[in-house]
Amino acid sequence: MKTRLALLLSLALTATAFASKEKPVIGLSLDTLKEERWQHDRDTFIAAAEKLGATVIVQSANSDDTRQVRDVESLISRGVDVLVIVPHNGDAMTRAVKSANEARIPVIAYDRLIKNCAIDYYLSFDNVKVGEAQASYAVAHLPKDRPAKIVRIYGAPTDNNAKMFKHGQDNILDPLIKAGKITVLHEDWALDWKPENGKKIMNAAITKSGHDIDAVIVSNDGTAGGAIQALSEEGIAGKVLVTGQDADLAACQRILRGTQAMTVYKPLKDLATLAAKVAVDVAKGTKPAATGTLDNGAKQVPSIFEKVVAVDKENMMATVVADGFHSEAELR
Repeated sequence: MKTRLALLLSLALTATAFASKEKPVIGLSLDTLKEERWQHDRDTFIAAAEKLGATVIVQSANSDDTRQVRDVESLISRGVDVLVIVPHNGDAMTRAVKSANEARIPVIAYDRLIKNCAIDYYLSFDNVKVGEAQASYAVAHLPKDRPAKIVRIYGAPTDNNAKMFKHGQDNILDPLIKAGKITVLHEDWALDWKPENGKKIMNAAITKSGHDIDAVIVSNDGTAGGAIQALSEEGIAGKVLVTGQDADLAACQRILRGTQAMTVYKPLKDLATLAAKVAVDVAKGTKPAATGTLDNGAKQVPSIFEKVVAVDKENMMATVVADGFHSEAELR
């Protein structure tokens, strides 16, 4: 292992010595490209970086921690000027980041925090606000004449963002739960954000509590799709409020059809474009201004947060469509 690391370090330092700061090379390591959302991020990031004169090398790990660590080590060996990483597991990626630190390659955590290591920047949306938006929307539409009954489907337990979404939801829900105004019938974490795991959790909730459910607070659109499939099989899709996040095309279509109530739109174009600019600036040796810091267990990481928007059928055209994220024709 030490011999391999020494080789990676030697290769990285040799390649970096010849790198041009005017034409930096950015390594983009993605957890997955299976979800529509990450395809948007990749395409926008590459276009923005190339416009600034950079070259982007993309790796996707298919939600495999071992593979993603190898991806990052490969990018280090190729002598990239800066690494931008969307980790599958923010703890598992620590080792690879330490290799990048030894190779003196700056690291930017994109959308998901990498824990317990020295990263240079963290760029994301305000993920606590995402959870608050989901829970606030649900609460505003729950019955007020009796205790409401809800199911909660969280994201991947390996994703720090999933914990932040839950934290935001808790901010809104916990006082109402303690006051007896909301009862949580069932809750669970959806491994790897897979829709089929969202469906399994929803099936378990229905088996446990029947059809008497007012809302399902789901942390993203993919798992919301799985939950809605389970509700459809029981003939109650559209009768139970379901939240989501990411403004996936399928989710926006479900909102217009009435089977999903809302999603949280994160202007991915803004974040990906910003990330490309920050990566290029860092590669050229400048330090972009942060809007705050976040403790990752090793340091207070300079962070930049973008805002999010709650979207339902009432404001979809003014947000998702107006921004060009989806066209009106696609949604119909």
